[in-house]
Amino acid sequence: MVDTIQVLYLSNSTNSVRKLIKRIKAFPNKGKEPYLSFANIVGFTPDRIDLYKEAVIHRSSSIRTSSGKWINNERLEFLGDAVLDCIVGDILFKRFIDKKEGFLTSMRSRIVQRETLNKLAIELGLDKLIVSSTRNLAHNTNIYGDALEALIGAIYLDQGYRVAKGFVFEKLIKQHLNIESVIKTEVDFKSRLIEWGQKNKVEVKFEVIESSFDEQNNPIFESHVFVGGEDIGSGNGYSKKESHQMAAKEGLENIRRDKKLLERLLDTAKKEFSDIQPEQDQEIDEQEI
Repeated sequence: MVDTIQVLYLSNSTNSVRKLIKRIKAFPNKGKEPYLSFANIVGFTPDRIDLYKEAVIHRSSSIRTSSGKWINNERLEFLGDAVLDCIVGDILFKRFIDKKEGFLTSMRSRIVQRETLNKLAIELGLDKLIVSSTRNLAHNTNIYGDALEALIGAIYLDQGYRVAKGFVFEKLIKQHLNIESVIKTEVDFKSRLIEWGQKNKVEVKFEVIESSFDEQNNPIFESHVFVGGEDIGSGNGYSKKESHQMAAKEGLENIRRDKKLLERLLDTAKKEFSDIQPEQDQEIDEQEI
């Protein structure tokens, strides 16, 4: 037992010494850029500034290291997405002690949805630090939210869960997000997915695949959503409307998380548009004649 305590003590001491060495090395630069810019956003001075710089590098401006490795913010975004889900779930669980799982899940979805994260990133000023070769960032609607998730991943790796949670709660939720307003806001996933399809010229179609009854003889519907002919999400509900909403929610999450799926859907839209275009041109010519 004594040996175990000694090992833990030595391990903690070693970690503390390593952190102290990192901070001493970084100290001469902490009043300079880019430390200052990130400190203004996160509320503390970073230790591993390389993580924060990586968090704002969009894949269009990936940097190749001397070892041949390409660096951008996609890996940190993946980590930050999971950390953010955990932190928001933690906060909601402790704040709404009488609420059921469905309410907590819905609230978390509203807070971490891409539209909200984009808005928060801009309000923090993170958009000004993003490194990207994309010409028009305004049309790349995920780029700001992706960078914010990557930043949270960087904070987690640099400072740990407690500091990451403090950033999300103090900087995002308390200063820029009204929880009570979020509660009153109904998320219409179906409308959002249809609007996305219209914007990208790809067909969005909902189908009820199966209907059944639960133990209390209440009807249950299972719906799937097809985008460009591809099944991208399913959902169950006690009405067709509810099942459509749940299918759309899963579809939107799959589009956001699966970049290969997004590329396939956009490629499908391009092909469909190119097939239709000659027919449109012909109709115009005939009207002119």
